Amino acid sequence: MDDPPGLDDVVAAMRDEPVYGLDTEFHGERSYFPKLALLQCSWSSGIALIDPLAVDVAPLAEILQGDATMVTHAGDQDLAILERATGTRPTRLFDTQVAAGFIGMGQPGLAELVRRVTGDAMAKGQQLTDWTRRPLDDNQRRYAAADVEYLLELHDELWRSLEKAERLDWALDECEELLERDRTSRDPDTAWWKIKGSRRFRGETRRVAQSVAAWRERTAMERDLPARFVLSDLALAGIAQRRPQNAKQLQGIRGLDGRGLGERAQREVLKAVEDGIALSDNAVMRPPAGQELDRSLGPAANVVLAFANQCAADLDLHSSALATRADVIDYLRDRTGRLAHGWRHEVLAEPIERLLDGSAALGLRAEGGLRLIDLA
Repeated sequence: MDDPPGLDDVVAAMRDEPVYGLDTEFHGERSYFPKLALLQCSWSSGIALIDPLAVDVAPLAEILQGDATMVTHAGDQDLAILERATGTRPTRLFDTQVAAGFIGMGQPGLAELVRRVTGDAMAKGQQLTDWTRRPLDDNQRRYAAADVEYLLELHDELWRSLEKAERLDWALDECEELLERDRTSRDPDTAWWKIKGSRRFRGETRRVAQSVAAWRERTAMERDLPARFVLSDLALAGIAQRRPQNAKQLQGIRGLDGRGLGERAQREVLKAVEDGIALSDNAVMRPPAGQELDRSLGPAANVVLAFANQCAADLDLHSSALATRADVIDYLRDRTGRLAHGWRHEVLAEPIERLLDGSAALGLRAEGGLRLIDLA
């Protein structure tokens, strides 16, 4: 579909559908924002491949904002790209990979999930296709269409399985969390957190790292380039540590890849160094406390995570569907995060509290694994 009237026809066909499938193909290797290269839709009576290089996909916002449920597979990146392309996100979401994790299937890829649920084998061989090149050949079109061909059938089968397992609400809650996740561009002043070894930075080094990394992030956004194309992490770390005061010192920083920086960029980097040195400690954006844990709680976190993994195995859940290490740290630190409410609190946080207050302990099962022992 590469013309506005054709897209209008697709929107009209999907308008009254209760569920629809959606997938995207995109490239992000050479740009700051991933480039939408193809958009695939499916509904009860059709499949459409929409060419966003030829037609504005904004009219799809009507479908996304409607009452229907969008079905996707591992759709986190798709949601970010859709929101950027259409200005909105779907009202309701059902992610088949998320759903599979609640009925003992782990986190399967789409082809594996289709095989396990339907018995069909999906076509392979186009994973490395350059989806921005036109025209697409027949094999590429078939491959792209297959990504949405099975989504509605998967939705129906997984829904029934979740109802039977009495875990539909769990899966829908998880899909809602995925849908509501903040996907806005990160704050440039926090970009320095991603520099290797940045947690060891102190004083001026940390302040300059924040200032120069923020300059790099803003420049990358403005030019729509990957941040590493503007300035490598190695060069950024070197600048933060050596804090050059002039162009000659800057040019001697390791990691500029022999290409150096243009005169304008050199001036801007040196100004960022100057601004960083002048930055007050109170203005430094430190990583959230949730990413760190008091060392005294380290052993507890390891024990609780082992217990969480055992609970997930007992419930036939993928371990990350129940709790990640970050979830455990959030809960142990200040009783926040995913374990602080909902079904996870009942299933996992309440036993954790018993471990922490000494009314329960962990023991080894004869057949292997851990078990909760009531000490009360």
